[in-house]
Amino acid sequence: MIKEKILNGQTFLGIELGSTRIKACLIDDAYYPIASGSYEWENKLENGYWTYDIEDVHIGVRKAFSSLASDVLTKYGITLTKVAAIGISGMMHGYLAFDKNMKLLTPFRTWRNTTTKEASEKLCDLFNFNIPLRWSISHLYQAILNGEPHVPEIAHITTLSGYVHYLLTGKLELGVCEASGMFPVSGDDYDSAMLDKFSALPECKNLPFNIRDILPKVKLCGNSETILTDSGASFLDESDELQSGITVCPPEGDAGTGMVATNSVKPRTGNISTGTSVFSMLVLDKPLRNMYPEVDVVMTPDASPVAMIHSNNGCSELDAWVNVFGEFAKLSGTDISKDRLYKSLYENALSGDDDCGEIISYNHLASEPVSGVENGKPMIFRTQGSNLTLANLFRSLLYSSVAVLKTGTDMLKEKEGVSAEGFTAHGGLFKVKGVAQQLLANTLNVPISASESAGEGGAWGMALLAAYSLIGSSLPLSKWLDKEVFKNVETFILHPEEEKADGFDKFFSLYKSGLSALNEF
Repeated sequence: MIKEKILNGQTFLGIELGSTRIKACLIDDAYYPIASGSYEWENKLENGYWTYDIEDVHIGVRKAFSSLASDVLTKYGITLTKVAAIGISGMMHGYLAFDKNMKLLTPFRTWRNTTTKEASEKLCDLFNFNIPLRWSISHLYQAILNGEPHVPEIAHITTLSGYVHYLLTGKLELGVCEASGMFPVSGDDYDSAMLDKFSALPECKNLPFNIRDILPKVKLCGNSETILTDSGASFLDESDELQSGITVCPPEGDAGTGMVATNSVKPRTGNISTGTSVFSMLVLDKPLRNMYPEVDVVMTPDASPVAMIHSNNGCSELDAWVNVFGEFAKLSGTDISKDRLYKSLYENALSGDDDCGEIISYNHLASEPVSGVENGKPMIFRTQGSNLTLANLFRSLLYSSVAVLKTGTDMLKEKEGVSAEGFTAHGGLFKVKGVAQQLLANTLNVPISASESAGEGGAWGMALLAAYSLIGSSLPLSKWLDKEVFKNVETFILHPEEEKADGFDKFFSLYKSGLSALNEF
């Protein structure tokens, strides 16, 4: 049955370029993953900027697709030659600037860079709208303010997913959620009044380009006009087996695919995505009254406003500690798989003290604007009366991976009366069933849902958007997800443990009081 669907092109492909892995996910017309592939990669700090080599982008996308094609061949004994639709997702925001010949003018600057403080602050004042450090317009304006020599040559700027989409299609366009992380969006396009204000800035008046001309076109989800070109097919599949002419839906960022993968596109629904960064998305039923530096306002893939709380620091520090104990296991002569190692350490964390035994950890490998931490300095401290155990250490590490979200969600509730009835969680942190999910429920004091697809992440969500572009767009995205995709998805919900609330509050009080130390050295 699945073999026939693959042969008939009744499948949909999502590729997501994440911080540490490029993942390809193939789903059938029942929306279940049937094959996958991946490629590991890592960012690096060069000349003061976090970046990936552009050639690594090319290699990684091809390797992820090749890995997927090999999985299809191994499982079903056939060569993957066609799919119904393809979608590309990537890390949101950042800065990729090109000249008129699509030559990259400066190395890719990722979302992780926080070198744009001056630009961000000036644009916030200009627009009366929060413009985060990592947004593309912050990077562009900072380059203008710095007088960087590449600026006069700029003909196009885009994001990582937009660039790969261009390689496949020859089109410079973005899904509306991804576009809203480049420049503020109003409705289904960039905010016209803000574009005018930016163009009128003294530093921008004499530039050889207008901001309107260098931004990618904005596309709503469900658009199926763009196709895979011959050169795009050859780029993606070096074996030249993949056919051209396939629909390629608007590219999105990991925020948009996370909302789709968790069925969180309706007002008052929310999701939390975990990886190298961690962020929460809450779909708004009315605009926020005020601007908050802790909250980004972006869009769902079908153009509803979303309050986004983004933490530059996610699970990397936690993963590093897991690796330390993996090394110890090897030294002790114990052969333990990575999955079992995570499972053992996470589940043991549930036996820790409610306040983590007064063990406080900070996962700040990079700066953290929401917390006011200017430079990356991971740290662990404990009080004189602390209870240092393995369970308490890992409970603290798990809490610290999502603690920044607590600051933002509390602020939204207190100042705007905005809250979610619950959040749906996805990403690698939730592969160990029930552990991080329960601790997150305790952290935010709301129910947290997870599904059997919680570990699939954005590649699956992007494959769903590819499917929607062909077979779902007669319905609103939220109704299509409810009716077609999630009707058979098993979801389990964990509620806050009221008896443990005081313990977490004590942990969080110590956590906040120690933040100032991170800026002291």
